[in-house]
Amino acid sequence: MKYMMLIHQGDTPTPRDPEAWGRLPEEEQQRVFADYKALNETPGVTPGLALKDPASATTVRVEDGRTLTTDGPFVELKEAIGGYFLLEADNLDTAIEVASRVPAARLGGAIEVRPIEEW
Repeated sequence: MKYMMLIHQGDTPTPRDPEAWGRLPEEEQQRVFADYKALNETPGVTPGLALKDPASATTVRVEDGRTLTTDGPFVELKEAIGGYFLLEADNLDTAIEVASRVPAARLGGAIEVRPIEEW
């Protein structure tokens, strides 16, 4: 089964926010880098991409045939996706175990594990 692992960044410190990142002990910063490196080397993982801050997003809708755009994300900032990766695993339990190793999960964010529909 293939899963998309959506990283809900929440208030998790990242290197893109030097002030918040700087509040993490050096040991934790190194652990975050090491954990993401290990995840990318895990069998079945296809590394994804980090996303820019939610404020850079444009939300698109079509109403009555008109294309409407809104600056920023549709969801609350605290719920925004920070990145993703793909995982091929035997079952949901394995996917959950891999998701639990994503640093954002322990630093205030969450990982949404969603099966990919194969047509």
